[in-house]
Amino acid sequence: MRHVVFNQKGGVGKSTITCNLAAISASQGRRTLVVDLDPQGNSSHYLLGAGAAEERPHLAEFFDQTLKFVVRPRPTADFVAATPFENLWLLPSSPELEEMQSKLESRHKIYKLRELLAELAGGFDQVFIDTPPALNFYTRSALIAAEGCLIPFDCDDFSRRALYSLLENVREIQADHNPKLKVEGIVVNQFQPRASLPQRLVQELVDEGLPVLQPYLSASVRIRESHEQALPMIHLDPRHKLTQEFVALHAGLAG
Repeated sequence: MRHVVFNQKGGVGKSTITCNLAAISASQGRRTLVVDLDPQGNSSHYLLGAGAAEERPHLAEFFDQTLKFVVRPRPTADFVAATPFENLWLLPSSPELEEMQSKLESRHKIYKLRELLAELAGGFDQVFIDTPPALNFYTRSALIAAEGCLIPFDCDDFSRRALYSLLENVREIQADHNPKLKVEGIVVNQFQPRASLPQRLVQELVDEGLPVLQPYLSASVRIRESHEQALPMIHLDPRHKLTQEFVALHAGLAG
C-alpha cells in the first residue's frame, strides 16, 4: 500500500506522521519505504540524523536522470538508502529538488515517481510519501503515485478552511490522473482534549461527515525530543501515550 501524507499548509506534522507510521510498520516486520519529496528534507533528517545531508544518490538525482538521455541509467534500487532501523528504507530528499521543479513540470515528468515506485513495488510492503506544503509538481506526483491519502489537521481554523479546497484538489487528481486514489482520512494532530477550540473544530468535521480518523494524536513535547534525537517514537519511547496513538492509527490503516 502506498500512502501519501498531504496538506498544502505547513507545520501540520506531515513529516512527523509519515516517519512515525513508517517506523511502526517497519517495527512490525513490514519492509517499509519512506519517500521524502520535500526539499526541506525533514523526513530525511528525522530518519538519518546528521547523515542526511551526505546521503547520495537522492531523489533530485533520480529526477535529474529523467531529464537527460542516459545510456546506462542508474538502477532504481540505487536511490534507496538504508536507515538505522530494521526494515525501514528511505528515498532521501535534497534542496536541489526546489530548483529543478519548473523544468520537471515543463517536461511533463509528472508520472516518473509512480514509475519509480512501481519498479520498487516488489521490495516493499508499505510506502509512505512525505510532501511539500504546497500543491506543486512534487505533491501532484505523489498523489498520482499513491493509493491512499492521509491529511494532517492541526486543530486550527485556517487548517479547517483550507480542508475543503484540499479535498477538491485530491478529487481533481482522482478524476484526471489516478482513479485508484482514495482519501483514507484526516489525521488530527497536536490535539488538546481539554481545550475547547480543538474539540469544537474536530467535532464540526465529524458532524460534516468528513473521514476523521481515530485516535487523535496528542500534543506532546516528547515529539520534539524525538525529532532532535532522530528517533521515531516507537524507538524513543514505545510506551508513551503518543506512541500508542500512532500504533493504533497505523493499525486502523492496516486493517
